[in-house]
Amino acid sequence: MRIATWNVNSIRTRKARVVDFLLRADIDVLAMQEIKCRPEQFPYDEFDAAGYEVIAHGTNQWNGVAIASRLPIDETVEGFDGMPGFGEADAEGLLPLEARALGASIEGVQLWSLYVPNGRELDHPHYHYKLEWLRALRAATDAWRGANPDAPVALMGDFNIAPLDIDVWDREFFEGRTHVSEPERAAFQGFLDDGFVDVVRERGVEGYTYWDYQQLRFPRNEGMRIDFILGNAEFDELVVDASIERDERKGDGPSDHVPVVVELDIETGLDDDRPMIF
Repeated sequence: MRIATWNVNSIRTRKARVVDFLLRADIDVLAMQEIKCRPEQFPYDEFDAAGYEVIAHGTNQWNGVAIASRLPIDETVEGFDGMPGFGEADAEGLLPLEARALGASIEGVQLWSLYVPNGRELDHPHYHYKLEWLRALRAATDAWRGANPDAPVALMGDFNIAPLDIDVWDREFFEGRTHVSEPERAAFQGFLDDGFVDVVRERGVEGYTYWDYQQLRFPRNEGMRIDFILGNAEFDELVVDASIERDERKGDGPSDHVPVVVELDIETGLDDDRPMIF
């Protein structure tokens, strides 16, 4: 079973690239972030023609998450308990909830597509929202694992955090900016302290997952590693391979992020239909 996460930076703009990647890379499940559309605007037809069911969660032209799967999708959930909102409060004083988290159970594995808030600047309200959002997510994961302690769980997506200095092309360049601040890194470390594993790094995979469109960042390899698959111990035990698909940043109209892929030792009903490789 091959699963991936990818900040696609507008699925309507890149639907052909995404579907092409799914088929070329033999992906069973893809968690997408920043789809930038409402569910009714999602290009379902292209995915359906390729054999994928899609669940999407979006509220406007910003943010948005989705999961595409050619395996049966069960127990879907939008958002998580305690997730904070951001923006202007309504008449009841409640802040609007953004479309940043979508969960599903597939082949007994609990998968989450997550788009962590950017934070913008260290003194911006969005930065405090980001930290509050991560605290709430950590508490929610504790609840999920407590309710079903033996289930494999993976938190997949754009975390908008570079947890180590090697995860940015120039640490001095990022001094005083978001993504590398001590509170953000501490929030990321909190998931590891709770027993989650960066299953891709754990297998020796190196490289960035994001390069800005401007100033020739990609040709100069001036990137960041901010997209992750964090799995609990039960999930980590299933992982047999992992990769960062750097080449997906090349070509016409790419996303500024690339897919992160893991292969799990789980047999599915699709395995009998796959070609044998010698």
